[in-house]
Amino acid sequence: MGRTRKGRAVSGWLVVDKPAGMTSTDVVNRLRWAFQAQKAGHAGTLDPAATGLLAVALGEATKTIPLIADALKAYRFRVTFGSATDTDDAEGRITEHRENRPSDAAIEAALAQFRGQIFQVPPQYSAVKVDGERAYDLAREGIESDLAARPLWVDRLDMVARPDADHAEFEMVCGKGGYVRSIARDLGQALGCLGHVAWLRRLWSGPFVLDGALTMDTVNAIVTGQGRGAALDGFLLPLETALALLPEVRATAEGAARLRHGNAGTVITAGLDWGSLCWASHQGRAVALGHYRGGELHPSRVFQQDSDNTA
Repeated sequence: MGRTRKGRAVSGWLVVDKPAGMTSTDVVNRLRWAFQAQKAGHAGTLDPAATGLLAVALGEATKTIPLIADALKAYRFRVTFGSATDTDDAEGRITEHRENRPSDAAIEAALAQFRGQIFQVPPQYSAVKVDGERAYDLAREGIESDLAARPLWVDRLDMVARPDADHAEFEMVCGKGGYVRSIARDLGQALGCLGHVAWLRRLWSGPFVLDGALTMDTVNAIVTGQGRGAALDGFLLPLETALALLPEVRATAEGAARLRHGNAGTVITAGLDWGSLCWASHQGRAVALGHYRGGELHPSRVFQQDSDNTA
């Protein structure tokens, strides 16, 4: 007999405005505790000093985390010119200083090399594993890791403000695995003046946006006043929110029953190519995620949603 999970079988997504000073894991653990949820996870780490959108999944919604982790994400950030730090952000120790400052024209010209398909080396203080150990753990011990450059798709990177000679603000839309700190570091090197991130804020991630995001102050106030559990359920978005960027097919009643047991099931659709990634719904709820093949969905993820405990 399988072990029974402790907590509520609550499912859905939360759009959280992460404050500075908390790790992404801290936020997830706090929310899991506050909701008394059986399962929780997030779709894309933010550095402790960073703020903004953190998409947190509860229950069955955790099965859709890879979709959001792989989706495009948008950031606004400020770069401080004239100094490099060991963490590539303002939290670190300054390792080198230079007096020269770039012109607006020089910045605009340099940005071209950071758009499209690029390769970037992660910061020394990052979660990349080196021989089984995290790079940030090695860095704290004074060990510099030889980190390989990784591909990154940068959909957009624009300078949006230049408050003074020492700083510029940017907005970037990029794919999975991007390090804004590496962009700031490499831009400063390309300009010959050095640079690091002063602050960073995530604006959106896949289908999730910051408007109406849940703050940790709100969570703490509700828990203090009403206790943990269902008092917070009104902030949950449906599991289906994470599927919004994929085509939807409708499962027949028999098809839905088969899909819920992990078998291929009959679906109704029009104009979908063989092998397309899509999701099947029945009576308005997501049943499975998988690939369409000749009138059937072949599931890779099955959702067991309880209407009483799901957003």
